[in-house]
Amino acid sequence: MELICICCPLGCRINIEKNAEGFDVRGNSCPRGKQYAIAEMTAPTRMVTSSVLVSGGKEKMLSLKTDKPIAKSLIFDALATLKGVVVAAPVNEGDVIKADVLGTGVNFIATRSIEKA
Repeated sequence: MELICICCPLGCRINIEKNAEGFDVRGNSCPRGKQYAIAEMTAPTRMVTSSVLVSGGKEKMLSLKTDKPIAKSLIFDALATLKGVVVAAPVNEGDVIKADVLGTGVNFIATRSIEKA
């Protein structure tokens, strides 16, 4: 399988194959590329972004992101936990909007501050 590493601006083209000893990784310029490729093959994760409604604020929508990557297989279930969430202003950047999503220890946090209207 070929991957493009996202660990740094080099964007190495990495080839990874499973073998009897684990994984054969080629094309990475640094050890982070090897770690990234193995993680993508065994347990891929992603940062997730979304938005929720705000009540009583100068803005109507609040953008969110996860504070840590979450398992790729859980993304849609994690987003579903935000259905119907409305946040009351004021909100500060970094506030936890939804804690411990799906018992993963990952939180959805505000990516900006919104003042009261």
